[in-house]
This record gives sequence, structure tokens and C-alpha cells, in this order.
Amino acid sequence: MRIIAGTFKGRVLKTGSGPGYRPATGKVREAVFSMLQGEISDWSRIRVLDLFAGSGALGLEALSRGACRAVFVDNEALAAGILQENLQRLEIPMHRARVIKKDAASFLAQKAKQGFDLVFVDPPYGRNLLEQVLPGIIAHGWLGPRGILCAEVEARLEVSPESQSGLNLLKDKRYGQTRILMWQKKS
Repeated sequence: MRIIAGTFKGRVLKTGSGPGYRPATGKVREAVFSMLQGEISDWSRIRVLDLFAGSGALGLEALSRGACRAVFVDNEALAAGILQENLQRLEIPMHRARVIKKDAASFLAQKAKQGFDLVFVDPPYGRNLLEQVLPGIIAHGWLGPRGILCAEVEARLEVSPESQSGLNLLKDKRYGQTRILMWQKKS
């Protein structure tokens, strides 16, 4: 897998394999960032939270495009190791990126010190984890004012209106087996 655009364009990322691993394809990442271009004009001020980060492809793509900081959260030791290796390969300084090996729901259960401008949620398919984490993202301040939340889930997943409280739906697109949902925090 390669970075699509920005400073690290063309650089190869290491990915994992096995149950639960489903790296975001280039086509889906291109679609996500195309949608974000219409919402984000200055990447240099964007702080990113990448939940269920896996190889970190979404957060690393944001850093490549100029995001100032990214926090990657994944509870798998393999994923955390791959993320650290990808950060080293890309020579991203520690002040711009942090890897946290923790379950996303547990991480979100604590109160955020400062909200993020962009939150990626890319959970393993078939576990309905999006419904479990959406309330914590909003209730505990993980999404900053006017922040954007972008979820990559299985195409057939239905999301209840209650779990989206405090969010305005911006985009809902399907790409084969993948559905991309994008919300903005209500003012």
C-alpha cells in the first residue's frame, strides 16, 4: 500500500494481515480525501485521531497532506508495531504522531483534554463497533468544535439516529463493500 498524495506520496506502508485486518484500499482512501478536500482548506491546523488505526493509512495520509498531529489508537500489538515502523519509515517526528495501544471504547471513555479536528473510525467489519464508539466521541469531547468525523464501515451497516446525536451528516457514499459516512459536529 502506498501514500496517495502529499509529502510522502508514493511511499510504501507496511500492513498487517489476518482476522480483522482490512487496510483501506487506495480507491477508498482517494474517495475519503476527495470528500475531505471540500471540507478542509488548511491541513496545517488539523489534529487527527485515527481509531482502529491498523497500519495507520488514514492518519498517515492526513499527515502527508500537512496535518500538524495525529494520534493512532489500536488495541492489537501487531498493529501498534506496524504503526511505529511506518512512522519510522516516513521519518515522522514524535511531536507529530503518537501510537496508543488501547481498545478504542476504553480510550474514548476518558474525557478529552482537547478535541480533534478530524476523527477517523475504521473498525473491523461485522462487529458493529461504530455504534459503540460514536457516543463516546461526542460525549467526552474527542471531536472539537466544527470537527469532522469520518467512518469507513461495511456497506450494509445501518447506523441508528440516536448514536449520531450532536452530528450533522455531510456525506454517505458506498464503494463496493465499503460505506463512507462523514459528519460534522453541530455548533
